[in-house]
Amino acid sequence: MSEFNDVTIIKKANIYFDGKVTSRSVVFPDGSRKTLGIMLPGQYEFNTDDKEIIEIISGDLEVSLPEEEGWKRIKDGEAFEVPAQSKFGLRVKRITDYCCSFVG
Repeated sequence: MSEFNDVTIIKKANIYFDGKVTSRSVVFPDGSRKTLGIMLPGQYEFNTDDKEIIEIISGDLEVSLPEEEGWKRIKDGEAFEVPAQSKFGLRVKRITDYCCSFVG
């Protein structure tokens, strides 16, 4: 899906790591939520509350997921899942455009 219709966009940005990772929240009529964002090159660690599905629209990164050994490369058009109540690492190789879906 390349566009979302009939949504609410929260104007205030989500800003992490001194602005190196940013996103905007999109809320759907059914209450579900996604974020659309950009990550600059660097290494980051995130904590999750809900399960997340992260789609890489364009970019190149490696992800370290809980209960998996090592780093896995993710690039344009690929996605990965992060379990709820967990921590994951990212090594972003080039500017990355992403969409994160929160699965309650």
